[in-house]
Amino acid sequence: MNRYYSNGKLLLTGEYLVLDGANSLAFPTKFGQDLTVEEIQEPKLIWGSFDNEGNCWFEAIFDLPKIRLVNATFNSPEEGSAEFIAETLQNILQAARNLNLDFLQSKGGCIVKTNLTFPRDWGLGSSSTLINNIAQWSKTDAFQLLWNAFSGSGYDIACAQNNTPIFYQLESQKPKVQPVDFDPQFKDQLFFVHLNQKQNSREGIKRYKEKREKITNELSLISKITHEMATTNDLSVFENCIQVHENIISSIIQLPRVKEEFFEDYKGEIKSLGAWGGDFILATGGKSTPEYFKQKGYTTILSYSEMVL
Repeated sequence: MNRYYSNGKLLLTGEYLVLDGANSLAFPTKFGQDLTVEEIQEPKLIWGSFDNEGNCWFEAIFDLPKIRLVNATFNSPEEGSAEFIAETLQNILQAARNLNLDFLQSKGGCIVKTNLTFPRDWGLGSSSTLINNIAQWSKTDAFQLLWNAFSGSGYDIACAQNNTPIFYQLESQKPKVQPVDFDPQFKDQLFFVHLNQKQNSREGIKRYKEKREKITNELSLISKITHEMATTNDLSVFENCIQVHENIISSIIQLPRVKEEFFEDYKGEIKSLGAWGGDFILATGGKSTPEYFKQKGYTTILSYSEMVL
């Protein structure tokens, strides 16, 4: 049996603008997803996806070597269908086959199981960890697999592959990844709060592309803020960077800052992470921070050390 593992992801700076070349700061998380492959003699791919509690939420069977869907089952109260998820998986597997013609071409088949270590609604990269695991399994380039099957900047793939915070940038549509020694004295004053709603990244990107105009200055500013946030040991400087960063993104996508919309009375600073409107936010604060958010109805609060790899 072969096992592959990929880290989850959080984008601290450069949301949306990372698509256009801004330098961004991203965190791989202590949560992720693994994929195991067990060979069998029958020419079938038997797939099972399991959540963080060990429940199977998606099953599918494909005939090999054609990767033809035979049947699929989807157990979830969320919107979606077994056929849609199966077709998405089929597209990823076919894209991997196009990059490596020998992939899934042997006489036998396999049983594949994926296991998340975080709840599916956390938005830490159930898709990117899957793509990176399939890339490892198929011996293909994960960035190319992502772009052939979907779209996106690829920062989540870089997080899947790295065990430290990273700078991530697209230069001439090629990924540039640089490990960062992010170890500020105030990291015990950083908290990750889940907003209890899942944000569709593709919808967020679509809105950004519709709203953006000339953003040359903004790209430069975000890149400078990224470097400053990654290197400062002064919490007030870090918080000022958050304010400026949030204002820049707000003006581009024409949405209010999450702090203005939900947490106007909060004394620390709040930063959206990735697509605005859902998943996790970053809050600066102290011992009273968890209680503040719990009183607001947000019960999933993780410290920096609990979240970041």
